[in-house]
Amino acid sequence: MWELIRANQRKSIVLFIVMGCILVALGFFVGETYFPGQGGVHGAILAVAIWVVWSAVAYLGGDSILLSMSRAREVTHDVHPQLFNVVEEMKIAANLPAMPKIYIIDDESPNAFATGTRPDRCAVAITSGLLKRLDRYELQGVIAHEMSHLMNRDVLFVTFAGIMLGTVVMISDFFLRSLWFGGGSRSRSRRSGKSEGGGGALIIVAVALAILAPLLTQLFYFALSRKREFLADASAVRLTRYPEGLASALEKISVPGPALLNVTRVTAPMFIINPLNKGQSSSTNWFSTHPPIDQRVKVLRNMIHGAGYVNYQTAFKVITGKDVIPGSALKDKTPIGLFKPVGETGTATTGVKEQKRDIGDLVRAVNGYIFLTCLCGLKFKLPPGFDKPHFDCPRCKRSIEVPLAKLAAIATAVSKGSEISQKKEEFVKEATSQPAAGSADQGPLVYTRKGFGWESVACSCGNYLTLSPHFVGKYMQCRKCGRQIIVK
Repeated sequence: MWELIRANQRKSIVLFIVMGCILVALGFFVGETYFPGQGGVHGAILAVAIWVVWSAVAYLGGDSILLSMSRAREVTHDVHPQLFNVVEEMKIAANLPAMPKIYIIDDESPNAFATGTRPDRCAVAITSGLLKRLDRYELQGVIAHEMSHLMNRDVLFVTFAGIMLGTVVMISDFFLRSLWFGGGSRSRSRRSGKSEGGGGALIIVAVALAILAPLLTQLFYFALSRKREFLADASAVRLTRYPEGLASALEKISVPGPALLNVTRVTAPMFIINPLNKGQSSSTNWFSTHPPIDQRVKVLRNMIHGAGYVNYQTAFKVITGKDVIPGSALKDKTPIGLFKPVGETGTATTGVKEQKRDIGDLVRAVNGYIFLTCLCGLKFKLPPGFDKPHFDCPRCKRSIEVPLAKLAAIATAVSKGSEISQKKEEFVKEATSQPAAGSADQGPLVYTRKGFGWESVACSCGNYLTLSPHFVGKYMQCRKCGRQIIVK
């Protein structure tokens, strides 16, 4: 595996040198066109400086910018234990130094991406549509693919190479537009320092380079980007030992459906399937960031003898007639057996309606909804802006208090100062004077589940914990007071 990472790094260096030469040449000729003499050197320096500044911004804060653009919200183990466990399993298998943060995008289109310039500071984002459609093995294949991008340093490459591509496009676009709208004045200023023939030849070279540079840079960038998708598939199978999981997931994600919202040409290449190129033809497009889905699926399903890099190389060569894994990564010929699942135990075991409802509740929990369950078993999902201190259950007519809404009402009604703390303490004492059903006065609290859906559990300190449908543990711990809550 480390041989593959080193081979990727060597190829990245070569790619950056080629793309860097194109960037410097473009800056030189554009600068020389505007300021004959020393303008070429200054133009090249300015082009490199723009790329360095943008790269620094992306390296320091690119993750948060990308997640913010995608409207992703972070989730914890309490919100979706199964997703958290799958990510943790793949983190251990990939030997990453830190647990990636997990984000969910409230979007019906199934997709996922990973971000992080360093393995110890990374994140994985999954759409709610993906969670609805995939079972556990398929979800594991998608997470393993994204973990492989982090493990192989692909995200770092995509970040810096993409910024270099953007810099070349920006400089070319600026030069061509300025030449179109103000070519006459620059031509007269150029004749004062150079002969007309020399200036004409220089501007022809600059224009030709401004047109060809973005195309050449894109070809280099996209070609290696497609190859890295194959390498991520190979690494994912090595982690899960179950190629069918990833193959089935890719087929489900590629099915035409609702378009992914909040996606741009900058963020689209980060996803496991480019959301802007869904439904592309089976033939490889030179300007596509991802290889054809049918080709990726055929290679995965042709891995019938093992899950190692050698097995992926053999399957890839049968399908395409080419090699994709670097020779240095094929030295380890240790056989890696395939995993044969005993039964499907993922999210697909529940009904379609129940599964959609669970994912909908998951998204609501991430967005701050309050989940309350009446003694008669009826469940309520209250939005963050709910301002009524209590309401009546439509089934049994019991009055149900809303502690968080009442706390918010007190906080806005009472002026600043010690009176707020006093009121809060009085309310918490009042709210917790009656212990929850099944709880004990001493030692850990005991909570008995009323069903298999989302439930809100009240701790003695007044803090509320959300219990998801996928919770399989025996106890929870309050994050506010640290008290243990036994779940039956």
